[in-house]
Amino acid sequence: MINVVLDACVLYPPALRDLFMWLAVGVVYQPHWTEEIHAEGMRNVLADNPEITSAQLERTRKLMDAINEESLVTGYDKHLSSLTLPDPDDRHVLAAAIEAKASVIVTFNLSDFPTSALKPYNVRALHPDKYLTTLFDDAPELFLAAVKEHRASLKRPPKTADEYIETLTTNGLTKLAERLMSHRETF
Repeated sequence: MINVVLDACVLYPPALRDLFMWLAVGVVYQPHWTEEIHAEGMRNVLADNPEITSAQLERTRKLMDAINEESLVTGYDKHLSSLTLPDPDDRHVLAAAIEAKASVIVTFNLSDFPTSALKPYNVRALHPDKYLTTLFDDAPELFLAAVKEHRASLKRPPKTADEYIETLTTNGLTKLAERLMSHRETF
């Protein structure tokens, strides 16, 4: 199973975060994050959505951390001083990947994680659409089972398969949405 660090920008949109969590529950991959990644995501959600409370986000954080005892990465601080990235504030994400022995950082901000900075650590940065499409291609049955569970969990509001696929498209997952179109009767 591939170890992956999810950047805060991937955990920000609820639909995307929830899809990644259902895929983890379905044992499609092993996600990792840090308290710092949680804090960044929660700070941004609260700033953009005044109707959401910090208590609601704290509940989400606890549920995420309960997915797998290895998901929450600690002890990564020791790597920070040796790392160089375009934005020094992103070093904690690469440090977490190193500590978790993750081979991938999933992020929308690919320019913040240049190949030249990641290569010495055998880590690469992938756009969520690219990563999820690869997961689908590698294990379509597991992936579709997780998508089915995810869609079934949606209550406010529930979504048809077509609405679910449209949500993926809206969240920048166009290639994954294309893949799922021909399987919508299965989830």
